[in-house]
Amino acid sequence: MTTSKKTGLRLSISALFITSSLLGGCGIRGIPQSQNQVDASWSEVVNQYKRRADLIPNLVSVVKQYARHEKDTLEAVVSARAKATQTNINAGQLNAESMKNFSQAQAGLGSALSRLMVVVEKYPDLKANQNFRDLQVQLEGTENRVTIARQRYIESVKNFNNMVTVPPESWTNSLFFKFEKKPQFTVEKEKQIEDAPKVEF
Repeated sequence: MTTSKKTGLRLSISALFITSSLLGGCGIRGIPQSQNQVDASWSEVVNQYKRRADLIPNLVSVVKQYARHEKDTLEAVVSARAKATQTNINAGQLNAESMKNFSQAQAGLGSALSRLMVVVEKYPDLKANQNFRDLQVQLEGTENRVTIARQRYIESVKNFNNMVTVPPESWTNSLFFKFEKKPQFTVEKEKQIEDAPKVEF
């Protein structure tokens, strides 16, 4: 190989290395990684809400033993749970409308659970029941996990949205990916979900 060909090859390799480094710094890897983080964070939000929903049949069953005539309240919880578990969206389907529907379904379940907890106040024997107390502890823990998962999702969406809208990464997004901003929990939706059941006794 002649000297000029070796020099040309070295220059080509150097140019390729510099271009890769520049693209890497402009989001060619960072944007997909950020998208993956949003997907993972959303999966954890859904997982924690599912955990809450999974506790409800046992909770309703225990309450029913002590408060059979609170039929309307119990049915409202069961109905809200059914709606919440049917309103599932994966990260790829997230948009403002699907986020709104998901938030409303979860808020409806939280509201129904809150009404159930008000009913429980009238039944001291139920409040003293060990199964109920165990479920109460699990529900409290789940509400904390929901809050943490939601906060992580909010942070991951903020980072992703910055990458796809703020230069220089946004230029890379415009050229290669064309990702749109991800929907975020709004103050109104946060308020709905923050009204989740208070299970303190």
